[in-house]
This record gives sequence, C-alpha cells and structure tokens, in this order.
Amino acid sequence: MAEDGIPAEAPASVLGQPMDLLTALQLVLKKSLAHDGLVRGLHEAAKAVEKHTAQLCVLAEDCDQPDYVKLVKALCADHNVHLVTVPSAKTLGEWSGLCKYDSEGKARKVIGCSCLVVKDYGEESEGLHIVQEFVKSH
Repeated sequence: MAEDGIPAEAPASVLGQPMDLLTALQLVLKKSLAHDGLVRGLHEAAKAVEKHTAQLCVLAEDCDQPDYVKLVKALCADHNVHLVTVPSAKTLGEWSGLCKYDSEGKARKVIGCSCLVVKDYGEESEGLHIVQEFVKSH
C-alpha cells in the first residue's frame, strides 16, 4: 500500500499479457486523481466539457436516469469529447477516489459515480497509451 492510503498500482501486465481497457482506465484515473485532474458528477462534468477543458468523459452503464445519460452523450458529441463507458457506477466511484480503504487495502463505503471527466491525465503511462488508442479507434 502506498503512503497516502491508496493501494499500490496493479502490475502493468499479468504474465506478459497486454493490459485490458478497464485496467488501463483505472490506472489513468488514479494518476489523474493524484494530479487533481478529475471532476466528478454531472454538474462539474458539464462545466468542464462546456469550458473545453475535458479530455475524456467516463460514464457508468448502470445509470438509471435516461435523461442524465442523454445529456452526457449529447454534451460529449457537441464538444468532441471522447466518451468511454464502464459497467458499474460503484466501480467508477472506487476508481475516482469516492471510497475509504481498510487496513487490508480493500475499498469500503464506496459511493457510486455515474459520470466523471478527466481534465488532466497527469503523467504518461502505458495505461494512458492504451486508453488513447481505444478512443482514437472508436
């Protein structure tokens, strides 16, 4: 576990296999959070997209508000911001730091996050390259 209470990063690849998109996205979000480059929630995300400071938008697929999803997709389309979806709001909440970690490094009291925007990726990493390649191809 790192000194700031956040568990140390997962290894870049397991047994030489390439990193999948969700693992890469998780590492990118942790680095972005450390560099104060994440905004969470609809209001903050919409402001970042409108100001053209958003580099990437991440939306949870299990969001039960259809208007919320339509608004985020429309904003991203209008302002040419890449949109990536993840299966669960709880997972997205954990990745964006909306939780507490216990002594074993397991996430506790995770708050769901349906939408977040990356304004600053932080530093270059293998995960960042994988995420950028994915958004270029879609």
